[in-house]
Amino acid sequence: MSKFDNIKRQVLDSCRWLAENGFLGRLSTGGNISVREPGEKIAAITPSGRSYHSLELTDICVIDFDQNLIEGSFAPSIEAGMHLGVYRHRPDVNAVIHTHQPYASTLSTINKPIPALFDEIFVEIGHVVDIVPYAFSGSAELVDNVTAKLANDCHCYLIQSHGAMSLGADMERAMRNSELLENVARIYCQALATGEEIQHLPPSAMDYFAEMRKLRFE
Repeated sequence: MSKFDNIKRQVLDSCRWLAENGFLGRLSTGGNISVREPGEKIAAITPSGRSYHSLELTDICVIDFDQNLIEGSFAPSIEAGMHLGVYRHRPDVNAVIHTHQPYASTLSTINKPIPALFDEIFVEIGHVVDIVPYAFSGSAELVDNVTAKLANDCHCYLIQSHGAMSLGADMERAMRNSELLENVARIYCQALATGEEIQHLPPSAMDYFAEMRKLRFE
């Protein structure tokens, strides 16, 4: 038993569900997931280079905010710095999910932000799913590119030519945001394919849901 078994279990259970439902590779290792230990500068994160279906609880890494390994059988994800950058800049976030989910990743390759097309998307995710500029995986440049976007207080982002990132106050909400993102990305891709004009929420609705969101998350 470990004092960090709870956050390790959250990471393990979520990455298994995400892999089984097409958000991560079944046999490949694309994507990474983490959750912060409440009240501490410590996070559990998926290990590097391990297929998700083979992971056990002891394989999940626990690291501090200086990326020192506290627990785990393998090296932590190469994207650990990106996850920790989110936690440093967004105290409201306690779980980070980085995926290569198909429709969101499709939009990341055409550098296409997703507007808030529906009420629920605005309230749960924010006014836009913005594009994080491309940089090499695991690089300090990518960490800088991600953290530069976080001030918009949204919960989902597209990483250019790479994939998606969903945030949450806890793992349950990060998982839900990842699913909401894929749903709206699929609809947006299909709408763009029609060639017709995309209908956005009217300004009055945007103002209303911005106030609702402020009350919900502050």
